[in-house]
Amino acid sequence: MIDTTINTKSYRSVAEMFRDRVAMSPEREAFQFPGPGEQWKTVTWRQVDERVRAIAGGLRALGLREEERVAIVSSTRIEWLYVDFGVLVAGGATTTIYPQSTADEAAYILQDSDSVFVVAENAEQLQKIRAQRASVPHVKKVIVIDAFQGQDDWALSLADLEELGKRFNKENPKALDEIIDAVSPDRLATLIYTSGTTGRPKGVALTHDCWCYEGLAMAQIGTLVPEDKQYLWLPLSHSFGKVLEVACLQVGLPTAVDGRIEKIVDNLAVIRPTFMAAAPRIFEKVYNRVVTGAREAGGIKLAIFQWAVPIGMRVSKLRQQGKEPTGLLALQYRLADKLVFSKLRARFGGRIRCFVSGSAPLNRDMAEFFHAAGLLILEGYGLTESSAASFVNRTDNYAFGTVGIPVPGTEVKLAESDGEILLRGRGIMRGYWKLPEVTAETKDADGWLHTGDIGELDAKGRLKITDRKKDLIKTSGGKYIAPQKLESRLKALNTFVSQVVVHGDARHFCSALITLDPEALAKWAAANGKGDRTYAELVADPEVRRLIEPAIDTLNGELAKYETIKKWALLPKDFTVEDGELTPSLKVKRKVIETKYRDLLDGFYAGALEAV
Repeated sequence: MIDTTINTKSYRSVAEMFRDRVAMSPEREAFQFPGPGEQWKTVTWRQVDERVRAIAGGLRALGLREEERVAIVSSTRIEWLYVDFGVLVAGGATTTIYPQSTADEAAYILQDSDSVFVVAENAEQLQKIRAQRASVPHVKKVIVIDAFQGQDDWALSLADLEELGKRFNKENPKALDEIIDAVSPDRLATLIYTSGTTGRPKGVALTHDCWCYEGLAMAQIGTLVPEDKQYLWLPLSHSFGKVLEVACLQVGLPTAVDGRIEKIVDNLAVIRPTFMAAAPRIFEKVYNRVVTGAREAGGIKLAIFQWAVPIGMRVSKLRQQGKEPTGLLALQYRLADKLVFSKLRARFGGRIRCFVSGSAPLNRDMAEFFHAAGLLILEGYGLTESSAASFVNRTDNYAFGTVGIPVPGTEVKLAESDGEILLRGRGIMRGYWKLPEVTAETKDADGWLHTGDIGELDAKGRLKITDRKKDLIKTSGGKYIAPQKLESRLKALNTFVSQVVVHGDARHFCSALITLDPEALAKWAAANGKGDRTYAELVADPEVRRLIEPAIDTLNGELAKYETIKKWALLPKDFTVEDGELTPSLKVKRKVIETKYRDLLDGFYAGALEAV
């Protein structure tokens, strides 16, 4: 019989945690992943261990030593996990590089981290590294996951590395376990480079103890249990994805892995997960599709949808108070659930117990809409510098609009001067790599991490994030405005809106740059005889602008005069990761957008002399 009790053992290292997981549940399902022809494959922890030890042995055979860095430049896939575990079992540390990084960006991280090996996803990533070979002389080998042409003394395949590792392990049968035993909690485990909206990214040094603490804290919270099924698509180069990787080890829940964002909806129907973490943009897209679909259907279907949503919202309000609907409302909700909400749950596979949302603020209206449909989104909060998970709502203790209470073992206080959130605990980084002065500015002598976020605590100790300290707008009239609040609200008010950047620092008033959801816009265009027009042509159409105006008016009606958006523009394209406008975790790079559209923004204020 398989033991499915929650593991709350504390570990010295991630490598020890991995070894223990294999020993506890060798034949239990560990991961699922797409194989040839989109057929999903399943591997047990024993099979994972074989791959991981082969990779670890291969790295040791190539000369990897304690705490030396191995960079991974790959999308989220099963091999990312194999390699990461292998690096840690071999006593090394992982440097993460987003696959969207340019050759120059990748070279900078390799130089700064002094990585001695690179694991590249495919020939494209190999070529990126090859182009910078002269500037990364300390890189001894590039190991390529997918098949490629041009293997030489510098590049070899992952398969060949594993064969090398098998020979090493056969000749040194006790070596890897001795290495695992020697890894101390304060040893570097991961270097994650912040995406950096301006200037060069900083390497955040996270120790084994950071991740062991996170794993233990998640197990103690109890939201995830071994019987769950996780769908992991988030970038493993990001701390949000990395902390979910640790959950696989500590809790032992099976996990389906596929980082292709365009495959999320298709995969959900196949995987049928009980748990998934995501950035708010994913929930916004699903919401927009549902509302747009109802609007397109029209007639009786639209009428039923418009009838069901308010009923669901009433039930959500009751359940937030710990109550259940009764009488007529209960009957209405059962009908609304059968006709509308059950179909939305089916889009996610029909088995979701809860979601966790992080990386950016989740609009409360969005959370309540999904809750009305029987889908609970637990918003959380953390930074790369705090190993991702510092606060999270619980299934039995949640409040929409907050990020919940601290995870066990994390301390919090608010700065008296401005309400900045300060954090302390085992999850806090060792420091910024090679930047002691910057580290001292962020992590004080008493161990408190100065997050740069502004927040407030309610009577039950739940944290509400009001804004990024550096993002707060101060108008020329001296008024402070939190732009993220306006941005998330506008997206909730209009399903055509994809992204919003509110601007107004040192200006007389606020303005906004808005992008539209390409899919929703294309459907509207087709239904209105404009299907042959491009995105750029459509956003220049006055009729499209009129689709957005009511939402702007509604938003402004909710705001103080100094907060209102007085001028706005629809941009000729949506923001993308590839064009450098979004981080890989789908957060808008505010400064990049403001610089890119500087002339447009300046035009809003030309001749504007009225002080607000």
